[in-house]
Amino acid sequence: MTEVTGEGLPGPGRPPGPGRESARDGGPGESRGRGPDRECGAGPVREGGVESDQEYGAEPDRECAARSGGRGHGPGSVRDGGRDPVRHREAERLARAALTRVLEPGDERAGRWLRQTGPIELMRRLTVEDGSAEKLPGMTAARLGGYRLRAAGAEPGRDLAAVAAVGGRFVCPGDREWPSQLDDLGDARPVGLWVRGRPDLRLWSLRSVAVVGARACTPYGAHMAAALASGLAERGWVVVSGAAFGVDGAAHRGALAAGGATTAVLACGVDVAYPRGHAELLGRLAQQGLIVAELPPSSHPTRSRFILRNRVIAALTRGTVVVEAEYRSGSLVTARQAQRLGRFAMGVPGPATSGLSAGVHELLRGEGLLVTDADEVVELVGDIGDLPPVRRGPVLPRDHLDAVTARVLDALPYHGVARPRDLARTAGTSADETLGRLYELHSLGFVEREGDGWRLTLPSARNDDARRGGT
Repeated sequence: MTEVTGEGLPGPGRPPGPGRESARDGGPGESRGRGPDRECGAGPVREGGVESDQEYGAEPDRECAARSGGRGHGPGSVRDGGRDPVRHREAERLARAALTRVLEPGDERAGRWLRQTGPIELMRRLTVEDGSAEKLPGMTAARLGGYRLRAAGAEPGRDLAAVAAVGGRFVCPGDREWPSQLDDLGDARPVGLWVRGRPDLRLWSLRSVAVVGARACTPYGAHMAAALASGLAERGWVVVSGAAFGVDGAAHRGALAAGGATTAVLACGVDVAYPRGHAELLGRLAQQGLIVAELPPSSHPTRSRFILRNRVIAALTRGTVVVEAEYRSGSLVTARQAQRLGRFAMGVPGPATSGLSAGVHELLRGEGLLVTDADEVVELVGDIGDLPPVRRGPVLPRDHLDAVTARVLDALPYHGVARPRDLARTAGTSADETLGRLYELHSLGFVEREGDGWRLTLPSARNDDARRGGT
């Protein structure tokens, strides 16, 4: 296991070496190689009067707490004489990277421990058998045994090197790239995010919309997802989805086809192609977009991780659009999570007889908002003034007629010829005014004169619904 220390940290581009300051005498000296210096609560501890190395340190550091805004790492902290806060930050990063292997995503109990103790102290308690872990609220022997089993195999240095090898990085709370909207999840906030791709995650998340839906979607669902995603991308919005089959894949492809930005949030490691059928799509996302995951490299998905992944999608974006979903659908979990976080939950309606749209319709019967295209989505999640165009049906020639002329046109029978006097009686106008209106209609192509009477223009020579104005 890689040791988390405050200085001389192993990791990508920074191998351990001599020349580090000795924690025992506070002066310059060479590392003894057995364990790291006591930086931020990490270093050798004594057991029965004999020094022994312990992972992630034995004594938490109050000075580290002072550097991180006054958050202590628990009782028994010691001062270390004002060590470099940059080294402490690197130690925290290693501890958080290790914790992504130990803790399951969305573990709120562990999230409270992390908030109360800090990542270095929490990792220390989970690895050192000094009785401090048993004092954590809600900790049981069975739970602690599982944590320690995972912690024994955690190698954060190796994970950081693995993600760097595929062009990725590890983003922690407090980093400039960390999306602050994830903090709305409270204790369910991710410990950290493994990110693959060149763009800045925080900047991309500022204007992002989630498009999710059924894996076994219909051609209608795939078309709507692609159309929504391409429309959003053309308007400068980032499309976020889960890279699954069906609606998710269609959304990513729609955004990429429009030359836009898209982010995939996975329930596995960023270096794992899941589903395998989307290996090519994930490769494009790594080159043109972003791939994000809570789980460290090489981790594989489970059913529960898919559900917990959805809370990150909901928190990362301004709103969630559901395109086709059954009553029991993970996409609806994303929409409901978005509602709880104060985001917009939107749905695209489908046929009333389609089981794949039943969940969406149930969402729309509640507090969900109906959308049919990208303009309507942007109206909800966008800034003031982002309004869709006015929606109306086609304008027919009859719409330009005044009320009297329209009444004369309506008085004409569909078949046969009518005299002006009969038309005046039906339209409620004088004979002279009716005759004038008939000539006006004739100039517009609505009617024709036949002897002493008038008739409607034959359908082949005029707009089919000119007389009735359509339906």
